[in-house]
Amino acid sequence: MGLMEKIFGDLNAKEVKKVEKIVDEIEALDESMQALSDDELKAKTPEFKERLKNGETLDDILPEAYAVCREAAARTLGMKHFRVQLIGGVVLHQGRIAEMKTGEGKTLVATLPVYLNALEGKGVHVVTVNDYLAKRDCEWMSKCYNFLGLSVGCVIHGIPTEERKAAYQADITYGTNNEYGFDYLRDNMVLYKENMMQRELNFAIVDEVDSILIDEARTPLIISGRGDKSTDMYKKADVFVKGLKAEEDFTVEEKDKQVSLTEDGVKKCEAYFEIENFADPENMEVNHHVMQALKANYIMKKDVDYIIKDGEIVIVDEFTGRLMFGRRYSDGLHQAIESKEGVEVRSESKTLATITLQNYFRMYQKLSGMTGTAKTEEDEFRDIYNMDVVVIPTNKPIQRIDNEDAVYTTERGKYHAIADRVEAAHRKGQPVLVGTISIENSELIAGMLKKRGIKGFNILNAKNHEKEAQIVAEAGREGAITIATNMAGRGTDIILGGNPEFEARKEMAKEGYPSDVIAFAATLIPTDDPELKAAREEFTRLHDKFKEERKDEQQRVRNAGGLCIIGTERHESRRIDNQLRGRSGRQGDPGETVFCISMEDELLRLFGGERMQAMVQRMGFGEDEAIEAKMITRSIENAQKKVEGKNFGARKYVLQYDNVMNKQREIIYGERKKVLFGEDLKEYITNMTGELIESCVLPVTAGSKFPEEWDFETLTKNLRRICPRFEGVDTSEDHLMSMTEESLIEEIKEAFAKLYTEKEEEIGVDRMRELERMILLRVVDSKWMDHIDAMDQLKSGIGLRGYGQQDPAGAYAQEGFDMFEEMIGSIKEDTVKFCYNVTLATKTERKEIISGGEEKKEDVAEVERQMAAEQAMAAGAPQAAQVPEREKPKQQPVKREEPKVGRNDPCPCGSGKKYKYCCGKDK
Repeated sequence: MGLMEKIFGDLNAKEVKKVEKIVDEIEALDESMQALSDDELKAKTPEFKERLKNGETLDDILPEAYAVCREAAARTLGMKHFRVQLIGGVVLHQGRIAEMKTGEGKTLVATLPVYLNALEGKGVHVVTVNDYLAKRDCEWMSKCYNFLGLSVGCVIHGIPTEERKAAYQADITYGTNNEYGFDYLRDNMVLYKENMMQRELNFAIVDEVDSILIDEARTPLIISGRGDKSTDMYKKADVFVKGLKAEEDFTVEEKDKQVSLTEDGVKKCEAYFEIENFADPENMEVNHHVMQALKANYIMKKDVDYIIKDGEIVIVDEFTGRLMFGRRYSDGLHQAIESKEGVEVRSESKTLATITLQNYFRMYQKLSGMTGTAKTEEDEFRDIYNMDVVVIPTNKPIQRIDNEDAVYTTERGKYHAIADRVEAAHRKGQPVLVGTISIENSELIAGMLKKRGIKGFNILNAKNHEKEAQIVAEAGREGAITIATNMAGRGTDIILGGNPEFEARKEMAKEGYPSDVIAFAATLIPTDDPELKAAREEFTRLHDKFKEERKDEQQRVRNAGGLCIIGTERHESRRIDNQLRGRSGRQGDPGETVFCISMEDELLRLFGGERMQAMVQRMGFGEDEAIEAKMITRSIENAQKKVEGKNFGARKYVLQYDNVMNKQREIIYGERKKVLFGEDLKEYITNMTGELIESCVLPVTAGSKFPEEWDFETLTKNLRRICPRFEGVDTSEDHLMSMTEESLIEEIKEAFAKLYTEKEEEIGVDRMRELERMILLRVVDSKWMDHIDAMDQLKSGIGLRGYGQQDPAGAYAQEGFDMFEEMIGSIKEDTVKFCYNVTLATKTERKEIISGGEEKKEDVAEVERQMAAEQAMAAGAPQAAQVPEREKPKQQPVKREEPKVGRNDPCPCGSGKKYKYCCGKDK
């Protein structure tokens, strides 16, 4: 008992007691619900919806809605929620995790909060671990929802686009975590709102919540695409700009670090790339690559701004002169420099979108989950998802016997003992489930059983979910032997004596019924189709027949001791061990479990300590002799806690870095939605223009308060980069006398507004609005894709900051923010520039930056490698950091030919301005 429980009593029992008061209200309505006809019960759904519209809350109608759903389930599914299931249903509605033992009916429990929350019409997502369970639960529970007038959809891999979209528009949607996450990313890559799948993320119930939100949380979802076209274009642009002549084809403003094409240069560019108008948004890609190639060749200097090290471009910090490993110039400049220097142009494969499961699920307005094992990870659920865990009492007392671990000195002795236990149980008709941690171990045990003449066992390895669910459902048959990896068949109950529904389905398949007809026959959905009616009658006949036949077998299995679980090894997490134990002893059935482990098992070998192994060897136990010692059990638990802590660290590591991206992602996706949902962007473009004008004016006016000392020539040149038709500022003496910084900005804004109105009249108002949307969408997508790539490169090298006693996560957040600010400025500049340069010939079609996109999950090993590198350096042991040799810096300062200039020092160019307002303004 923990200290808190000693002081305050059993906190979980207190939480359950609070919920039971609501459950009393639900049960009190049972008789009145039973008295309603089917039509009267169905009519409750529109009544609830109306009451919600009139101001009642979900909590107000909860008791009655749950009572309605409970009665509907009894009529359509033949199952009525037990009291403990009602408790679980209330806990889920409260946005918490319900820990319910295996066989307690979690799938049925979910119908209560799903029905209640679906009444708001905002959509409810039920999240499962694989496609088979999503499809199964959808088909099964839709009987109840359809009866009550709610629509149900299912999102699984490979379904047609229209079917997928319809599933998301349904009141209730079943699907897997990966499908939901990838659809969210794809929705934020579409070009038209009609192509979006998901609505706002409202409420999700995550089945096997520990598996999805903890076990899979180390692997971010990534959509990547091939960027070969962009890479080729960098090389082509580099060849072009190297053939240009200074002053004749382009001009360089060293003070401002700007380079631009002259009219002759533009004509050469249009001829070289075979385009009509270089400034047209239609030629955005060419424009972007040429301008970056110009900057790379004529602004960025080798051994000053960057060096070449081991075939890579490494940035030099302008203030410290140190090498910035892992950092890349954004917006394609780094690739342009790579082309210039003839090194490999990296990032041919572009990351188009990425998100962690943690940040995806935290976007839901309300999140809850259910599993048989969550209490051991409650701290993590609280910390990351703000969800606590409530352990729900079982419907019947647990009869299962959990034996002490049987510990053997060698693996060989352990496997012999496991084979002995399986053979003994099989002889007396007791079904056995052997849980392994790998396919290799499964085959080893299978081979040993074959040598002993034992046949007819099944081996499962979590590959074919549907087939495995059928085998696991039959694992409770008399004398059955099932050898399975831990996750195989998870979500399927093992019923003692066999599962009548699976047997009926199997028999119908033998009789030649199609799978979709069998699936329908197993439901109670009304139909007038004579063929489906006949199939349903056959299913009911077979189901009742097998149910009756299995009664005697069921009793024999109970008498033999119920399902016997044998674990071949302790898992990394105590929670996974508990999952395996929980497959036995459902709904008050008898059962027993035991873990057979050896001192040579990986967990004990790596974390158990050599002292304990030496001590066991000195005790002189035989190879086949089981050891029972509390010290060993404690040692195992301590080893598991160490691994759990390590894994939690890896998940927090991933989240820590994705949190930086998350805020940025929200801003960018918000910008896209403005475009997709047809918002009038004219005011938005006007504000962007105003900001750009101010950024051009302020450096010019900062050096003096007298207008006659301002550099209007440079100002006009910079403003014409945005709009070539800008005529300049009136610099007559009379006008200058009354001019202030504020009046100058307003004057230029008015001139630009007039030019924009003229452009609008030339193009047409409606067409101009669509062109604005097309341009902003394309610019945002292009810049964001480059930014993700640059941030990914930054993250891969940021661990090296640990060498300099700098916090890598803090450095990533700060530099990531600076890079994001640069990207936003670049988006504004390009968007405004292209809007001022559209012509009648400019097309309004929206285009994808990179078509297609491959879905994948990041390699867990890569995450752990980066984390290990950072931890090693933080501990002062850089030699232990597992980073590629080429990335390890020697951090030698690059020698400067000129003295370092402070940001507030006078600019060395002689302008009289501060360095930060002159040559250093872009740094």
